Amino acid sequence: MPGQKKRKNRQAAADRRLAARTAPGTGEWVVHFETQNYAEWRDYVHRLRAAPEKAGLTRSDLEVARADAFCGRERHPTTYRLSVFVPHSA
Repeated sequence: MPGQKKRKNRQAAADRRLAARTAPGTGEWVVHFETQNYAEWRDYVHRLRAAPEKAGLTRSDLEVARADAFCGRERHPTTYRLSVFVPHSA
């Protein structure tokens, strides 16, 4: 396919930049939102994408946000968590 190598190289470069930005020792992951209700979590993520400033975040914070779903079992319900990477201050 035309342009496939260029796209792969661009994606690989973006992955390397992200890995360097979130490398161990450069900062920490902070839980921004957590719930056990999937509908509530989904609505929050949609509102956050539309206006991250209302939650005190920037668009660049959302680029390194991490969405986790901790699968539940009998006694532990499924938990949905949104974490944001916070770099150490210089």
